[in-house]
Amino acid sequence: MPKQESKTFILRPYAPADEDAAIALWQATWQRAYPKIDFAARVPWWRERWRNELAPNAAIVVAERSGQLVGFVTIDREGYLDQLVVDPAHWGGDIANALMNDAKRLSPAGITLLVNTDNARAIRFYARNGFAHAGDDVNPTSGRPVKKMVWKP
Repeated sequence: MPKQESKTFILRPYAPADEDAAIALWQATWQRAYPKIDFAARVPWWRERWRNELAPNAAIVVAERSGQLVGFVTIDREGYLDQLVVDPAHWGGDIANALMNDAKRLSPAGITLLVNTDNARAIRFYARNGFAHAGDDVNPTSGRPVKKMVWKP
């Protein structure tokens, strides 16, 4: 994938050197969304999952601004979007939409994802990007209720 230029950020393929920044961004973003959960305690689990599940099995696109990682999206070969993370300082801007558009480019047949039922902000974002509610479930890791959402071209 070639770099995609924007006035304020670029999208590029993930590189192993991005791991620490991606994990720090994941932690900071999820901590902001769920302040009562200790995400610092989950970093070792997340790092292991990143290295063993996501990085080897998914396309990962990162958003970089002024040399700093400010977002990423992971999408596997079956079109499952596991993570779309954007630095809270950039919520409401173009970064999340650009990452979503790249995920759609990488998975043109469709995308599925699970989103926490109580994450109204994310649910609205996915709906604005053409995703439809396709059922309810429970996250097998956290036990939290989730919505399955699907995008079809």
